[in-house]
Amino acid sequence: MKIKSYFLLTLLLMATVSFGSVKPIPVTAATIEWKAYKIAYERWGTIELESGELDFEEGTLTGGNFVVDMTSIQVTSLEGKKKASLEKHLRSDDFFSIEKFPSATMVITAVEQSADGYTVTGDFTIKGQTHPVIFPMTVDGNTAIAKVKIDRSKYNVRYGSDSFFDNLGDRVIYNEFDLNVTLTF
Repeated sequence: MKIKSYFLLTLLLMATVSFGSVKPIPVTAATIEWKAYKIAYERWGTIELESGELDFEEGTLTGGNFVVDMTSIQVTSLEGKKKASLEKHLRSDDFFSIEKFPSATMVITAVEQSADGYTVTGDFTIKGQTHPVIFPMTVDGNTAIAKVKIDRSKYNVRYGSDSFFDNLGDRVIYNEFDLNVTLTF
């Protein structure tokens, strides 16, 4: 009888303890759009998620981690030879050094609730260099949306940056680029 009571008590305690849940992100249900800026124009495209997950506790976002397939970078704002040329350049050592660094990662290190959802702090690793980035994220049902600004100069992506080169004039490419991320889980 005593063993039965302990067993029932254990079951009752387990039922009242809240466990966190990990929500894997199917790569086919993720969209990552990038946009980069020059003085006179912008370029944009897509990049694919290699793997990822979001962590929740009692329905509240608490963490997550992601791997981005840098080899998948596509330019959608151009066509033909210009598109192919820019994609090749983005994959080169001038930009993301895809042969040496085929993946980029992001690990959520802190999450705070905000009026519009969450303020997320994450460690981004691009070209083997890791830096913190803070960005807003909303979660509605099974969809998370984030708008992230990345300063490429922190990751040794120097091409066309006035942080590293003088007298670029209208050839300057701004250091910050945007990532608009939609994740369905």
